[in-house]
Amino acid sequence: MASYEKYQQLDRADPLADFRTRFTVPDGKIYLDGNSLGVLPKAAPDMLDRTLRQEWGADLIASWSKNGWFELPATVGDRIAPLIGAGPGEVLACDSTSVNLFKLAAAALRFQNKKGKTVLLTERNNFPTDSYILMGMGDWFSGCETVSASRSELAARITDQTALLSLTHCDYKTGEMHDMAALTRTAQARGAMVLWDLSHSAGALPVDLNGCDADLAVGCGYKYLNGGPGAPAYLFVAKRWQKALQSPLPGWMGHADPLDFGPDYRPAPGIMRFSCGTPGILGLRALEAGVLTFDGVDLKRVREKSMALGDLFLTLVKDRIGFDRLKPACPLNAEMRGSQVSFQHQDAGHIIKRLIAEGVVGDFRPPDVIRFGLTPLYVRYQDIFRAVQVLAKIIDKG
Repeated sequence: MASYEKYQQLDRADPLADFRTRFTVPDGKIYLDGNSLGVLPKAAPDMLDRTLRQEWGADLIASWSKNGWFELPATVGDRIAPLIGAGPGEVLACDSTSVNLFKLAAAALRFQNKKGKTVLLTERNNFPTDSYILMGMGDWFSGCETVSASRSELAARITDQTALLSLTHCDYKTGEMHDMAALTRTAQARGAMVLWDLSHSAGALPVDLNGCDADLAVGCGYKYLNGGPGAPAYLFVAKRWQKALQSPLPGWMGHADPLDFGPDYRPAPGIMRFSCGTPGILGLRALEAGVLTFDGVDLKRVREKSMALGDLFLTLVKDRIGFDRLKPACPLNAEMRGSQVSFQHQDAGHIIKRLIAEGVVGDFRPPDVIRFGLTPLYVRYQDIFRAVQVLAKIIDKG
């Protein structure tokens, strides 16, 4: 049996194969960049069209109550919750990941500073925007010190002075995952709170926030959740913390009665107190369409396929190209790897341009990393085989 036919057979036997029909995957393109921007869900245009023509066009301002616009951040949040191991009323779809990170980090630091805890600990190679925000926290909290440590040092650097440990669950460049449960336990044993960024995890692998007894989390809506460019992000606050924590951005949508318009702020009960300004309804509807693509999906099967796709990619590269010519920059052990594979090459930027010209879309991360996102709901085994064939041809030509 020819190699390509073998991978087509794997696709026919794939229990997730039918979910690909929920997406608009361009013909002739192998899209391996869903960890930057997910593809268009087929349900999104109709959902947006109805929102534009009926809710905005015909119902106008009545849609805030008639069509549930006021509740939409919580409604979409509740749809996201099962994908990250959260319960109803623990997730809110709003703002951007960066804004949400600031809100939750500031709320946690304010709470912890009252106990004399002053250190915010993060990873040295954290996602850049997360690092920028966390490093700037000392400007807003007198006496707060942000400390960064290497991945191997993190557990040992947690002390009784640690107020907050803030980490990205799955590394954006290498795909290496933290042990969420173990680090959360270690931090909480010293009285620290933990804030997880799930942007490169949620939707591509099972996340169990409540199973890990997590405190706080944020995440992106436009990668594996397929919410569209610039989609709203989301935040998670465990039920036990919702009353104790205070948002640093107490806007009108976080008020107990947003339409009261009184001079004094009263925080809304529950997760809504972490809302701020007017929600972007069109963006939320697109994100809702993205999250609906997961209806009926078994995340355990998603994870199994993700690991299989990654292992296949690595094996084919090793056999066809060789790790001496294209060095893995991700864990070889699938259990430690998120839903992506990464490689190092001195001409990484040029290789990616050539790949895209050949219809294989991955991405480049400076200075020398080629990154391929593996979105199990629409990436096929035959896509991996064909992508490596094209990659090999480019490498062979030098």
